[in-house]
Amino acid sequence: MSLLVVGLSHRSAPVSVLERAALAPDAQAKLLQDTLAAEPAAEAAVLATCNRIELYADVDKFHAGVAELSTLLAQHSGVGLEELTPYLYVHYEDRAVHHLFSVACGLDSMVVGEGQILGQIKDTLARAQELHTAGRLLNDLFQQALRVGKRAHSETGIDRAGQSLVTFGLEQLAGREPVEAWAKGKRALVIGAGSMSSLAAATLARAGVDEVVVANRTLERAERLAEILADGGHGTSARAVAMDQVAAELTRADVAVSCTGATGLVLTAEAVTAALAGRTASPTAVATAHASVAAPRSAPRFGTVTGGASRPADDSAARGAEGAAADEACPLGLSGAGASSGAGVEATGGSLDGAAVNRGVGFSVMGEDAVAGMDAATLEQHAAWVDNAPAERRDDEALDLRAEAGTITALAAAVTATGRVPERRGPSMVETGHVLLALLDLAMPRDIDGAVHRIDGVRLVDIESLAEASADAPMADDVEQVRAIVSDEVAAFGAAQRAAHITPTVVALRTMAADVVAGEIARLDGRLPGLAEKERAEITQTVRRVVDKLLHAPTVRVKQLAGEPGGAGYADALRTLFDLDPQTVAAVSRADHLNNQNDQHDENNDPNRGRA
Repeated sequence: MSLLVVGLSHRSAPVSVLERAALAPDAQAKLLQDTLAAEPAAEAAVLATCNRIELYADVDKFHAGVAELSTLLAQHSGVGLEELTPYLYVHYEDRAVHHLFSVACGLDSMVVGEGQILGQIKDTLARAQELHTAGRLLNDLFQQALRVGKRAHSETGIDRAGQSLVTFGLEQLAGREPVEAWAKGKRALVIGAGSMSSLAAATLARAGVDEVVVANRTLERAERLAEILADGGHGTSARAVAMDQVAAELTRADVAVSCTGATGLVLTAEAVTAALAGRTASPTAVATAHASVAAPRSAPRFGTVTGGASRPADDSAARGAEGAAADEACPLGLSGAGASSGAGVEATGGSLDGAAVNRGVGFSVMGEDAVAGMDAATLEQHAAWVDNAPAERRDDEALDLRAEAGTITALAAAVTATGRVPERRGPSMVETGHVLLALLDLAMPRDIDGAVHRIDGVRLVDIESLAEASADAPMADDVEQVRAIVSDEVAAFGAAQRAAHITPTVVALRTMAADVVAGEIARLDGRLPGLAEKERAEITQTVRRVVDKLLHAPTVRVKQLAGEPGGAGYADALRTLFDLDPQTVAAVSRADHLNNQNDQHDENNDPNRGRA
């Protein structure tokens, strides 16, 4: 077994990188085909979810395999290899098996213990089977992963620790309220009719929303989902609409969930602003909503961070009279007074220098919102303004403006590499104020413009904010029990694979012995042509029993030894000792592999069975 996995997930990479590296179904199929075309790989499968992209392959060379798989991931994701490499992880042989089994049990999920990953693993295997990229190893691996995941959920209380990403997202939207209390009486819009969107619609119906509207590019799928929801017995009305009706439905919705396979934004900030304006009778409110998306909200000057909270820099220009010199005002409109609390900046794809960190340099939540999305040149323009600030614009308790200029320069370097400044939303941004529209974005790449969280009356929860929230989620006591199950199953899988590896050699040995017996009986017939049939049969049976008894102990023992770590060498020893023809062993392996594929094909086409 030479199993190799190369991938990235929410544990190794920021969401902005995962979003850019996300693979559409067509891209996944092309990646699988190109992986098999690459020299080191004999089998391949891609596990792509909203928070992970992993390429599994059976390779004959480790270093060449890592290089090839990493390059292929970069090529098909569109993220440069040099940028992608720091976020990639590599697992080989038993460690790769351990990783997949842990993923199947929900131990590596953003929400520990969630069970939806099992469906995604099942889809991964089905896709590889349909494209004929999964052979004996990956079929066995993914089938076993599904069994291990089901065992973990049935034998432990991991379900108490975990929940679906949908439930976790709704809990974040509900804030301090129970989801049922928060959802009661609301009107929900669900965009998409895939597995995640269907789960979201069903969860909202169970939570007690009055109405669920399903929008999908294929209207028939939306209608089927709406029919299922309406017949669910939860008292929730449901109907389906085409995608071009989303804007109109958004004006009526209290909560919207989106999870599609679109490569671009499904809901822009402008569309959300228009939807809020469409439900508001006040012209002033409409004008305010348009202003909130037309330009960034005037943000406070960036201040020092102490214990995660930001203190406003004392900007005398901002506090001064209206007649203050115009050339002292920030050219980007970022010099407003006051600040909100929040965490310091975490620049994706780059980091602030050690001196800046030691000085406690950071951005308030509002300040970072103001610069989010700006390019390097714009940030440098603000940095120059800060760097040239007069002394009277400083305060004893405020941040050294020159240190702040260094921080902004560091952000400029980061945005050069990643394309934008990350938008971080602290808890205060989503739990305060009256919420007119709650948005849950479960897509990767994102469906909803991240800028909508700056619109008054909108609360947005997306994969990025869920990753931050889940970092502090408690783990259940059953997690250790699941880990023990994973370890046991990894050992059993490795032993079975090693034993299976020696089986063709054992079969070839017994075939050779049978040929020797047949040859000797034929020679006996030539020497004793008058031998009675009864005596001939007895002699034949006796010779076969002798051969079987001589081979029994060695072949049983060699299978046992082969199941232990390092046992693969026993197959080589058998081939050498008995001078077995390598082509005969290879022919047995090919026949066994073909039979396995045919058996799998029969199972997949059995109308009484689900997909493998």
